Amino acid sequence: MPQVDIIVGSQMGSAEYVAEQLQEALEDQGFETVLHEQPNFDDCQQTNWLVVTSTYGAGDYPDNLLSFIEQITAQSALSQLKHAVVGIGDSSYDTYNYAAKNCDALLKSKGSQSLLAPLEINVLDEALPEDTALAWLPNLINKLADN
Repeated sequence: MPQVDIIVGSQMGSAEYVAEQLQEALEDQGFETVLHEQPNFDDCQQTNWLVVTSTYGAGDYPDNLLSFIEQITAQSALSQLKHAVVGIGDSSYDTYNYAAKNCDALLKSKGSQSLLAPLEINVLDEALPEDTALAWLPNLINKLADN
């Protein structure tokens, strides 16, 4: 089974909790995962990345993700990489899920292949964010199995 680096961008803990639930579900399916709560580019060496991030402030990345985003920006090419992004946000803001959208765009601009369109979780929905992410996960597992 493929290995997956799970990269967390979380200001208040909700994205971290969703990432932990996804990690557990992936491992139950036989995937090897590494959860990066304080991500550093040099530690994320798998070819499959799952980025789970909230949006903070006025469409900003969470504090723990800022240096990682700078490290990605400094890379010349990430064509060996495949990624999926899960965003957690509040749709009452006009910057809804900007961190996830911007991270996906940045990775694509560096040559990474997007496995799926970013999942945008709205905290105003009735479903719990982790339930929405877990319902989406089989789509990602199918893409990982195909690659």
